[in-house]
Amino acid sequence: MKNLVLMLLMVLLTACKSHKKYTDYDYSFSRSGGNKPFYENLWIKGNTANYSMDREGKKVEKKFTLSDETLKNIETTLSSNKFRMIEEDRQKVYDNVSTIIVVKKGDNSASKSNASFIMKKDQQRWDQVVEVFRQIIEANKNEVK
Repeated sequence: MKNLVLMLLMVLLTACKSHKKYTDYDYSFSRSGGNKPFYENLWIKGNTANYSMDREGKKVEKKFTLSDETLKNIETTLSSNKFRMIEEDRQKVYDNVSTIIVVKKGDNSASKSNASFIMKKDQQRWDQVVEVFRQIIEANKNEVK
C-alpha cells in the first residue's frame, strides 16, 4: 500500500512537471482551427524555444535555441507595432484558422487573437508581429535538439 501511494505521488509530480512548457514562457504563438483542424504552437522561454505541430495525423515536436539577436528582434517588432494597442474585433467567426500571441515579458505584455479578426486599422501591425514568429518557425523547423 505504501509503495502504491509513493508511486501515485511520483506519477502526479511527473505529470505536473511536463506541462511547465505550456504555462511558463515569455512568448507564445499558436495557430489552430479551420475546416481541417490543425494545431501549431511555439513557446519561447529565455533562449529556448519549443515548437509543436499536429496536422492531419502528423505530429512534430522540436526544441531549439534562439540567439539574443532573435529575441531582440521580437521585442523590437512588438514595440514598433505597439502590440498592446492592437485592437481585436468582436464579431463571431467559425471554422477560421486563428492565431493567438501571448507576451508575458516586458512592456509589451498582452494577449491578442485574430479569432474574431483584427480591426482593419491594426491589421498591418498584426501581420508584422505574426511574421516575426513565422520567420522563427521557418528558420528553425528542421533543427532538432
